[in-house]
Amino acid sequence: MRVIIMGCGRVGAALATELDGGGHDVVVIDRDTAAFARLAEDFSGRTVTGLGFDREVLVDAGLHGADAFAAVSSGDNSNIIAARVARETFGVERVIARIYDAGRAEVYERLGIPTVATVPWATGRFIGYLTAGSSPVVWRDQTGEVSLTAVVPPTVWVGSPLASLSRVLGGSVVALTRFGQCRIPDAGTLVQADDLIHLALPSGAVDGLDDALEKGPSDD
Repeated sequence: MRVIIMGCGRVGAALATELDGGGHDVVVIDRDTAAFARLAEDFSGRTVTGLGFDREVLVDAGLHGADAFAAVSSGDNSNIIAARVARETFGVERVIARIYDAGRAEVYERLGIPTVATVPWATGRFIGYLTAGSSPVVWRDQTGEVSLTAVVPPTVWVGSPLASLSRVLGGSVVALTRFGQCRIPDAGTLVQADDLIHLALPSGAVDGLDDALEKGPSDD
């Protein structure tokens, strides 16, 4: 995949490093050249200095024909402008933006632009959303027995209890992120479209996670 990332702060650098390590073609845009020092020493992607919502800069970065675009600068306005330009002008299908204001995040989620907020879970959601077939694992314990995964359930799960998802997948839901806000869900919480669910499960079950999600809720 070719992924363009606007912003090389903590989230942008972490995202670029992980995607680059996974063999993807990554281009990072930032108005401050010094920001690129946050990238890993072995980063093999390309960097472009400039404003990420400037069309000429986006053209230079190769946004035409790109598979995905992530706007993760420190400014809500810059991120949403860049995200809309990528979606509406360049026709990029997979676009996601980092929005600090929860109220704004909810609005843009409803407009079809997924958002992330805080650093701890942002990279996990970006990776899951931007890449096809990427690993859902965002953390694994030292013994390798338990994995924390970040998943966005298929539409077949919408309206089903999170408890049902936990039972089918053989794990435990530990956190739910919805409209840019993360919380610990209660037993009666239902899955909604574009929910990001953090699920702890045995590491041996990770390989079958996608298939189990696609099958949807069980009848029992």
